[in-house]
Amino acid sequence: MGSFSPFLVLILHVGLLYGSLLADDNTNLQLNDDVLGLIVFKSTILDPYTKLSSWNEDDNSPCAWAFIKCNPMNGRVTELNLNGLSLSGKIGRGLEKLQSLKVLSLSNNYFTGAISPELVLLRNLENLNLSHNGLTGNIPGSFSSMTSFLQFIDLSENSLSGAVSGTMFDNCADSLRYLNLAGNFLEGAFPKTVSKCTSLNHLNLSRNHFSGDPGFSGGIWGLTRLRTLDLSHNELSGLVPIGVSMLHQLKEFLLQGNHFNGELSADIGFCPHLNRLDLSNNLFTGQIPKSLQKLNALSFLSLSNNLINGDFPQWISNMSSLEYLDFSGNSLQGTLPDSIGDLHMLKCLSLSGNKLTGSIPKGLFGIGLEEADFSRNELSGSIPSGSGKLFESLQVLDLSGNNLTGNIPAEVGLFFKLRYLNLSWNNFQSRLPPEVGYFPNLTALDLRHSALVGSIPDDICDSGSLGILQLDGNSFTGPIPDEIGNCSSLYLLSLSHNNLSGSIPRSLSMLKKLKILKLEYNQLSGEIPQELGKLENLLAVNISYNKLVGRLPLSSIFQNLDQSSLEGNLGICSPLLKGPCKMHVPKPLVLDPYAYGNQTGGQNRGDGTSRSNNKTFKHHRFLSVSSIVAISAAALIAVGVMVIALLNASVRKRMTFVENALESMCSSSSKSGSLATGKLMLLDTKSSPDWTNNSLESILNKASEIGEGVFGTVYKAPLGGEGRIVAIKKLVTSKILQYPEDFDREVRVLAKARHQNLISLKGYYWTPQLQLLVSDYAPQGSLQDKLHSLSWSIRFKIAVGTAKGLAHLHHAFRPAIMHYNIKPSNILLDENFNPKISDFGLAKLVTKLDKHVISNRFQSAPGYVAPELACQNLRVNEKCDVYGFGMLILEIVTGRRPVQYGEDNVLILNDHVRVLLEQGNVLECVDPNMDTYPEEEVLPVLKLALVCTSQIPSSRPSMAEVVQILQVIKTPVPQRMEAY
Repeated sequence: MGSFSPFLVLILHVGLLYGSLLADDNTNLQLNDDVLGLIVFKSTILDPYTKLSSWNEDDNSPCAWAFIKCNPMNGRVTELNLNGLSLSGKIGRGLEKLQSLKVLSLSNNYFTGAISPELVLLRNLENLNLSHNGLTGNIPGSFSSMTSFLQFIDLSENSLSGAVSGTMFDNCADSLRYLNLAGNFLEGAFPKTVSKCTSLNHLNLSRNHFSGDPGFSGGIWGLTRLRTLDLSHNELSGLVPIGVSMLHQLKEFLLQGNHFNGELSADIGFCPHLNRLDLSNNLFTGQIPKSLQKLNALSFLSLSNNLINGDFPQWISNMSSLEYLDFSGNSLQGTLPDSIGDLHMLKCLSLSGNKLTGSIPKGLFGIGLEEADFSRNELSGSIPSGSGKLFESLQVLDLSGNNLTGNIPAEVGLFFKLRYLNLSWNNFQSRLPPEVGYFPNLTALDLRHSALVGSIPDDICDSGSLGILQLDGNSFTGPIPDEIGNCSSLYLLSLSHNNLSGSIPRSLSMLKKLKILKLEYNQLSGEIPQELGKLENLLAVNISYNKLVGRLPLSSIFQNLDQSSLEGNLGICSPLLKGPCKMHVPKPLVLDPYAYGNQTGGQNRGDGTSRSNNKTFKHHRFLSVSSIVAISAAALIAVGVMVIALLNASVRKRMTFVENALESMCSSSSKSGSLATGKLMLLDTKSSPDWTNNSLESILNKASEIGEGVFGTVYKAPLGGEGRIVAIKKLVTSKILQYPEDFDREVRVLAKARHQNLISLKGYYWTPQLQLLVSDYAPQGSLQDKLHSLSWSIRFKIAVGTAKGLAHLHHAFRPAIMHYNIKPSNILLDENFNPKISDFGLAKLVTKLDKHVISNRFQSAPGYVAPELACQNLRVNEKCDVYGFGMLILEIVTGRRPVQYGEDNVLILNDHVRVLLEQGNVLECVDPNMDTYPEEEVLPVLKLALVCTSQIPSSRPSMAEVVQILQVIKTPVPQRMEAY
């Protein structure tokens, strides 16, 4: 073949150049699609910290923008990662333009609304992470096609609801590796088609409301590549049959918090890589499978709170990698093997609530335990003295509720890291060793009902760190040591039901942090030191059944003690007590009739005045004082009558003027056929957007409605042009304050209620026909929506925060601001599950509460309304809120509504809990959705709730007292080791 001619070569070069230009134009077009898509996406979201400021619509390429990664070969966007930027709004249009996108991660933001169906158009997407937002609605059915190419799906920690489509996982066999739907409100039958995802490594469907039998044998056992299987905290039931050993790669197997029953799978020990096994809080029966001892890699094992019986496994020492072992709350019997000391990695051991016998193994002292709980068993013998690693590591030791005897060994003082020591409810029959005060880090010492004798050691608080000291129900004698004042960190001191004598030491006044003082049922005598009135943090005192006399200290806590806290003494001075008031006065008090000088003609004590003259003098002075009092009272009454008359005249004049003005406004308004024009008043800014009738109609529509209550309907709406979202409550017009200045005054008072646990009121809109309140919008929803998915620590935090918010309303304002409608739907949650109370103080905007409003309120919150409000003579005060808060606590702990209707009966929650408490079975009512919870917190919280819901308002504590009690209840025992 000959060579090309110059002409042909030129044509070839031109063709190649033209093709290159066409390719460049196509690439530029695609790049512009990426820019356009991202700018459109950005336009629909809120970016409070301007994290996306580098996203400029004038740029030709987005590859230099923050949080973007591109393919270096073609410049197309392959990764969009906006994790944790505090973005909010809805995930709208635009992202579907990114046709080369492989990774889309929007986690840990505040996105709301439904999952965008346009995401299905991203055909190259491999990794989708929308976790930790506020997304709602169902998982789109279009996800069934996405699972054919997605490898990673994380939709956890949102508010997604509804059932999972039965076809969602039909096409996932060779693609999906990771699936996490945890922490939502998904319900219905377990999605068994997930068994088609044979490449799955990680499956987490925990903390939802899936129910029924997941069908282990029929599908899950076939997911042989699984490394994590977490179905915990659902409503699943049925058996877990043999077959788990097929999951040969499994490292985590978590089924806690369900209703699984039957015996534990016998082949569970044939998963050689298993590191974490949690089957707690189910209904499993039978004995612990022997195959467990083969799990040499297992570090976390919990079978707590089941119905497991049989002997404690003597082979437990074979599980050499164990760091966390919890068999509590079962019916295990037998003795503990001394070989348990061979578990050298063990950090946390909980065997409480079983039927174990025998002695405490000495071998435990040779390992580095940090927490040991043997409470509520039948252990006997003495506490081993011993020595070893345990002295260097132990932080929590609970031996309460056993049959231990003998001396408490002096070596206990060698536990240098010990923070919590509970030896209560045993039968030691010995003295308390002085070494018990040597603990440098001890914050709680509980020795109640342990048959201890002798005196309380003087140096019991040498460490200075002790916060709780409970010595009730022993046989201590002698005085309370003066050195008790060295307990500078003490906030709970309970010495009741002993034989202590002598006086109450004045040194107690040095305990500035003290909140609870219990000294009842002793032999204490003398007067109560007046210095105790200086204890500003003191919340509860009981000094009943001693030999005390005299007056009470001059402080609110002592002056407001009820009869039960004072009775049974020799002569305490209180109007609540019927007995004599005995005062210890060193010398008789002599009144000198001449102390005021000579008022009877210049006579004095030395001029020989007779007794009759003295009597005449005193009688004369008495009459003079009476006359002065009578004249003063008459003058005050006369002035009062005049002032009241003038005020009545002024009020009548003002009301007449305002009524005439309103009548004129309303008549002119009705003639025009439209609402009277109002003004939006924003209290935190000088400028307010104008709201016209048309704009209000667009705001207050059904589509933006997010809630409805007794006082009105709530809407979600934008405010101004800066994208600010607020909540607007449209108040019921009847019975609302009809004078604008009154309404403005009350709203401004409510707006001053600024607290971290209150929703802020931002402004209002007023016309005679329409009143609106503007407040912060909480996108995370209410406690009513989230309750059953929350752990105990979060629930306790919500209870404390709500109490603090109510206490602020009650005690920071005079007159107090009452909420009037405490219930879970009015407790909103922020991104960290901190509670924020909404709808507080609306009762102040109501001029008269008629039967209709009361009836509606009872229907909207049955069980939360204080019983005294059902009477005709309404008495709205702070104690009504305390009642509602008590019912709120009961629902937080039990997960049940205050009133539940059955076919043949009605269950009233506080009555039900009270009966269970009296029967000793109150823990049966705790919400089963909670995995674990500390009984030492749950029990007093339930008791506090019952006190708050007392039928007698005066018997309920104030909210300030409730806050203090909750803070005292918070146990110093550290949380279980979540890291394991």
